This record gives sequence, structure tokens and C-alpha cells, in this order.
Amino acid sequence: MSMQIGMVAGEPSGDLLAAQVLQGLRAHTPDLVCNGIGGPRLQAAGQDAWYPMDSLSIFGYVDALKRLPSLFAMRENVKRRWLRERPSAFVGIDAPDFNLGLEKALRQRGIPTVHFVGPSIWAWRGERIHGIRDAVSHMLVVFPFEEALYQEAGVPVTYVGHPLASVIPRQPDKAGARERLGVDAQARVVAVMPGSRRTELQHLAPPFIAAARLLHARDPQLQFLAPMVNPERQRQFEAVLAEAGMTGVIRCVQGGAYDVMAASDVVLVASGTATLEAALFKRPMVIAYAVSPLALWIMRRKSGQERPYLPWVGLPNVLAREFLVPEFLQHDVNPQRLADAVWDWLIDEAKVRHVQARFAEMHETLARDTPRLAAERILEVADHGR
Repeated sequence: MSMQIGMVAGEPSGDLLAAQVLQGLRAHTPDLVCNGIGGPRLQAAGQDAWYPMDSLSIFGYVDALKRLPSLFAMRENVKRRWLRERPSAFVGIDAPDFNLGLEKALRQRGIPTVHFVGPSIWAWRGERIHGIRDAVSHMLVVFPFEEALYQEAGVPVTYVGHPLASVIPRQPDKAGARERLGVDAQARVVAVMPGSRRTELQHLAPPFIAAARLLHARDPQLQFLAPMVNPERQRQFEAVLAEAGMTGVIRCVQGGAYDVMAASDVVLVASGTATLEAALFKRPMVIAYAVSPLALWIMRRKSGQERPYLPWVGLPNVLAREFLVPEFLQHDVNPQRLADAVWDWLIDEAKVRHVQARFAEMHETLARDTPRLAAERILEVADHGR
């Protein structure tokens, strides 16, 4: 009888991680069966997706409120199906608000659970560790400093590295990326990346575009590239461009975020996984993030904190344990401040070389054979659960 693994990935970054893990599992167990919730990469790797990844993509503090009944119904449905089919293990990829509750229910009924990508207990809501201890048979973490946190809390844990460190080359091909994008080899290029979600663009596209306007006024020869995750987000972004009179100044690129980062000199980016990707591409960056007052209130109420535990929000700064690159949050997301910070990177070559060297060290630390390490731990957990 084939081994069965349940798996849920709820966002594009999780879909990439999950696909690599499934490939690692199948390298060990070729006839392994995987089912659950996933996106195009995970399905291409062989998952039988009961629901598409998009079903979970909006799960968050505000956007999820309208969808809570359907999300709870979906979670209940997959839980019942796995309790009936009894997979050898369940693997939740990120999406902690959805996966941890599911993992707890499955583990209580004797199904081993693995969670890949630990929730940011080092930043917000450290009390979640108690629920994690109940829900997770084994935690797989992507940052080295996380291992000690889970060990101290009594949660079995393995640092497996970050898969992006193996996907993104140590030496990005800037010239090749520019050729593919039709960008002049001598141009100075700023990547504009206000996020992949509707609400992120709603809050960050206007100040990002306004900052680009200020930079364009300083140097009309600057080129701006904005990768768009899908046509819907591109239409949303282009509407803000048109309103700001910036159509034709910032060029939208459908997909191709990695080419845009590789081709750029500086990245203006929303806080999230894209900041780590920019660091792995060795690109200096300016990080920003803002949410609605309601979302901020909910976050604070849910966490019982006014501010995160750490002084840093952007992943490169968290990993460096210092403000290696500038961050602007909430009311500080000001076009002039963003533009000045981007300009500093464009004119200070020594500062750029320093941060690139730090990013190269970070790349080496994060580079592990993640699919193999993750697969080995998942199979061990599944074997112990038999």
C-alpha cells in the first residue's frame, strides 16, 4: 500500500516550499500519494488538490472575515476526509491560522503532524507556542535562530534552511535579466514591489508611486519596474498609476519578479518574503508596510502587544539582528522618506558593497538541502506514528 501524506499550502511562497518538499519525499518514496490543498507548483509536483490554493490566499485578519464560514467548512471537510483515510502524516506549510487548528485535531486522533515554516513567535504573539506544542509533532524551521526557541519550549524542531537560498543563484545574472526585460545595461533601475495582495497594494501602491515620482524628478533617466503577481493586481496598480499621472514611467511586468530583482539596483518592497528574496539577490532595499487601522487594532488585540518583540520587521534585518536596510511602517510610510532612502542606495557605492557582502553571508547560512532534510524528518515522523 502506498504511503499517503496530507499537505496544505495556502500562498504562493508556501506552494513553492511544498512542491520542493513533495519532490524530496518522492525521491525517498516514489509511489507516495499526496493530497490536500495546494497551488500550481504543488499540483505539478504530484499533489491531488481537493481545493485550490486560492481558497486560502485571503486568509487574514480583515479579508478573512467575509470568508470565515466557507473557510471553517473547508477545514472541517478536509479534517473529516483525513480522519477517514488516515494518512501517514499531515504537513502544514505556513498558513498557521488555518493549519495549526487542523493539525491539533488530526494529532489528537493519532495522525502525526509536521508544520513547515514556524509562525513568527519571535515577533508577535509568543503565547502561541502553547498551542503549537499541542498541535505539532515536529516543527521544521527556515531560520537558524528559530531552532533554540522551539527547543526551549519543548517542541521537536529541525532547522532545514530556506529553500529560496537554493533556488536563487549566489551570483545573480544582472545582465541576462536586463536583456530579457529589454532594459539598457547602463541604466539605473528601481524595482517597485508594493506586495501581491489587494490590501497591500491598496495601502502601499500610492506612496510607492509617489516616491517614484520624486525619484524621477531627481533623475528622469531612472527606470522603474513593477512585477505583478497576476492581471488583477496589475489592473489595480495601473489604476493608481493613471490617477498619479505616472503611466509610462513605471513599467509593469507580469510575473517575472526574479528577473526584475536581478535587473534592479535598488528594491522598494513591501515587508514579507520578497524582502528575503531581494536579500538573496544581493539587492539593497527599502522596506515598507502599512495596514488599515482596523487590521492594526485586531493585530494588537489578538497579540496583546502594542509593538512586536523585535525592533525589526523586515526579514533581512531580523536575520542580521540590526537595521541593515531601512524600514518604514504605518504612518512613517511617507513618499519623501521612501524616495530619500532609495536615493541613498543609488549614490552610496560603499554602503551598497557592505550590504551585499552581508547578504552573501546570509545566503550561505540559509543554503541547505532543504527538500532532503525536510523529507527525512517527515518520513521519520510518519514512521514513528505507525
